[in-house]
Amino acid sequence: MAVVPLLLLGGLWSAVGASSLGVVTCGSVVKLLNTRHNVRLHSHDVRYGSEMEFCQLLRLGLEFLGSSDLPTLTSQSAGIDGSGQQSVTGVTSVDDSNSYWRIRGKSATVCERGTPIKCGQPIRLTHVNTGRNLHSHHFTSPLSGNQEVSAFGEEGEGDYLDDWTVLCNGPYWVRDGEVRFKHSSTEVLLSVTGEQYGRPISGQKEVHGMAQPSQNNYWKAMEGIFMKPSELLKAEAHHAEL
Repeated sequence: MAVVPLLLLGGLWSAVGASSLGVVTCGSVVKLLNTRHNVRLHSHDVRYGSEMEFCQLLRLGLEFLGSSDLPTLTSQSAGIDGSGQQSVTGVTSVDDSNSYWRIRGKSATVCERGTPIKCGQPIRLTHVNTGRNLHSHHFTSPLSGNQEVSAFGEEGEGDYLDDWTVLCNGPYWVRDGEVRFKHSSTEVLLSVTGEQYGRPISGQKEVHGMAQPSQNNYWKAMEGIFMKPSELLKAEAHHAEL
């Protein structure tokens, strides 16, 4: 689904500005910035172990041209075997439409549009342009050897490995605050540590899962379309003021 038609929907909070409540809500479509490496979470129709593997093997082969000791290269020996699922990367571009993700409830649940996301709540992040969910599993990432992070499913429907828990301070995920995303099943943290791909996605950074908390796991909501907070949160805020 394209992002622009979403502007025609009712109940939008703001496309660029902040609300006085400042929370991130279900149904919002956002870009997520890794604050350590200044890259936005991104995906595209390039799969692990296919185009990426071929180009990496070609590069490694060319490095050995002219040598009498040319090794036999396989995906395993190159350390780039993968799941075959859609790859997820980090990009420096601010304007790339492939960096938009829709915030949804965890698998087999519905999170009503405008419902504030609580700290500790499991969610799904669905890639807007391809309809696949941010996903992780026990495959090794191609560059760093950490846990692979991919995009999985069709039209927003995948499986329980698409669930990520929002880790933050306070009751809600707020727009100007940093958060971590912990994979609900394998407990790794969504991370970037700076490894960079060559062709066919030159310059993009590897995104992977890591067990250890660090500055590499912090993310922040940036550009996007934020759904107006529900009346429930407004009522809670009013009650707190009394």
